[in-house]
Amino acid sequence: RPTRKVEKVTEEIRALTRAMVETMHAAPGVGLAANQVGSPWRLLVIDLTVGDEPSHLNVLLNPEIKALEGSQVGEEGCLSFPDVTLDIERAFRVEVAAMDLDGKPVEISGEGLLARALLHEIEHLDGETCLRNVSPLKRELVKRQIRKRMKAGDWVAAAAT
Repeated sequence: RPTRKVEKVTEEIRALTRAMVETMHAAPGVGLAANQVGSPWRLLVIDLTVGDEPSHLNVLLNPEIKALEGSQVGEEGCLSFPDVTLDIERAFRVEVAAMDLDGKPVEISGEGLLARALLHEIEHLDGETCLRNVSPLKRELVKRQIRKRMKAGDWVAAAAT
């Protein structure tokens, strides 16, 4: 579901951020959106080093895409769809305006994998998934794969909140 704007950085938001970073690193993954863990807030975390370099952690509240450039096609996975990877076309470069955990405005530019991660997580915050970026046929094949894994007990579906 689409998320709600964070109006004020509270201890609840800080605790959520810590839990999200821990969850993302444990998965392991390079990004996580708050609604993937059942929170309604417009908050994402990205760490392309998967915890190896703490200074590379990006925490963005209320991120908004300001500019897109170029194109890239690459393989994407998603913590919401374990063991599913898809070739997705995204912009090669992105500029995002957001707020940091101190409540201050920040801007982040990313190319390549960082651009891909930013766009992927913002898509989640908008209530979408990467499946929207593939053909209807590919989307149906992924859904079939998920249903098959659910029948085998290899996939646990969580109820939408």
